[in-house]
Amino acid sequence: MRPIQNDDGNGTSNAAKADLRERTIIKTSVIGILANVALAAFKAVIGLMTNSIAILLDAVNNISDAGSSIITIIGTKLANREADKKHPFGYRRIEYMSAIIIAVIVLYAGITALTESVKKIITPDIPEYSILPLAILTVAVIVKILLGRYVKSVGVRVNSDSLINSGEDATLDSIISASTVVAAVIFITCNISLEAWLGAVISLVIIRSGVEMIRETVSKLLGERNDPELARAIRKTVTDFPDVRGAYDLVLNNYGPDVWSGSIHIEVPDTFSADRLDRLIREIQNKVYKEHQVILTAIGVYSINTQDAVSIETEKKVREIVFANKYIRELHGFYLTKETNTMRFDIVVSFDADDRRAVFREVTDAVREVFPEYNLQVTMDTDFSEE
Repeated sequence: MRPIQNDDGNGTSNAAKADLRERTIIKTSVIGILANVALAAFKAVIGLMTNSIAILLDAVNNISDAGSSIITIIGTKLANREADKKHPFGYRRIEYMSAIIIAVIVLYAGITALTESVKKIITPDIPEYSILPLAILTVAVIVKILLGRYVKSVGVRVNSDSLINSGEDATLDSIISASTVVAAVIFITCNISLEAWLGAVISLVIIRSGVEMIRETVSKLLGERNDPELARAIRKTVTDFPDVRGAYDLVLNNYGPDVWSGSIHIEVPDTFSADRLDRLIREIQNKVYKEHQVILTAIGVYSINTQDAVSIETEKKVREIVFANKYIRELHGFYLTKETNTMRFDIVVSFDADDRRAVFREVTDAVREVFPEYNLQVTMDTDFSEE
């Protein structure tokens, strides 16, 4: 892997940016802890005063939110450890692990709340509401809405899944609390108690939220497709070099929020010398890192026939044959070697095809039928950012 540069071209060092991100996450998490502890205390008092299981469950959920913020702080601290011999790519993926822990806490809180709600459905209690507790609870709803928006916006800005999960959970809590107020109003006006049933609905919503958080974070740990926008931007940066005729086979590997490395192939004329190619590759690596903060650990090379008219015309004919199939997204790396009668190229078959291998064989056979005199070396590639 190339050494990480000291700055991003704007005078900001990578270490300074990481420190600023860490301080921002910790500051936001501390605000979340203080707000959730205060809200939990208010709701616990109101729940006991009104004998409301839904409000008490809401208070417990606020405590779990405070715990989530503590986990976010710990995870962020651990994730910012320097790379070492055992983990040369660093520890940033710990943030994904902390996001999973938060999701598990949310899921556990939902299951526990559902259990308590079912008990109350079987053995109901009659709530006792008054105007003051409900007014305080309404204020708590407003605070939670503002807290959720703030935490999530910061999470998006600094690319922290833990903060985003916490912010979404806070927004969900505000909706749940608002529904509790509605249930109280219904009881006061119609003398119909919906507390236990509302608690069950709240629990199911919390459980669903926890499952979705786990699924999304596990998906990132398993490895998702390239971000299409980032992939397009990197390809554009690479192909903006006058000597680069095309950029293909981009693979990006994520080692935590904002930590990317990858590889790409470029097409260049077959007249390039080794020293010229070496300079070009280094320039591409530097520019991609400066503009996108992605470390290209490897840049492969496809040479293009530029000296032989027959080879150029053959490539045009091959492209016509290949792109006649609607599932072909790309052809690259074409090169014709007359000395060995060898024709090589790579094709990208869309994931929309029912059987990508069958499409590959069909296209290859079509080319072989038109050019039987050549030995074909065809590779089926994958577009890792296909939308």
